[in-house]
Amino acid sequence: MKFFDSFAPYVHWLLRLSLAATFLYHGWSKFPVDVSAPQMGMPVAMVWAVAFTEIGSGLLLIAGGFGKDVLTRLGALGMIVIMLGAIVMVHLPHGWNVLDGGMEFQVLMLALGLYFLVRGNRV
Repeated sequence: MKFFDSFAPYVHWLLRLSLAATFLYHGWSKFPVDVSAPQMGMPVAMVWAVAFTEIGSGLLLIAGGFGKDVLTRLGALGMIVIMLGAIVMVHLPHGWNVLDGGMEFQVLMLALGLYFLVRGNRV
C-alpha cells in the first residue's frame, strides 16, 4: 500500500483536470452563442452566462490546484450551480441513463464539484 500512498498528494490532479477539461470543452462549444442559444432553447444572455461560468470554473479549478484554496472552491461552486441547472432544466425529465438523455453524467460532475467545494485543496 505504501506504493499507492506515495501518489496520494498528486491524484487529485486526475479528478481536477478531467473535470476542468469537461467544463472548458462545454463552455467553448457554446460559441457562437447566437447559434447555440436557439438550439438549447435558452435566451442568448443565459447562454453567455453559462458559457463564461463553465470556462471560468474550469480555469479556477486548475489555477486552484497550484495553491489557492479559494480558487478551487470558487471553481467548484460555479460547477455545482451549472450542474444543478443542467439536471433540473434538461436531464431530470429523461431519468438516469445518459443514453436516454438522463442525468447520470451530470450527477457525477455535481458530486465532483461538491467534493472540491468541501475539500478544497486538502488531499
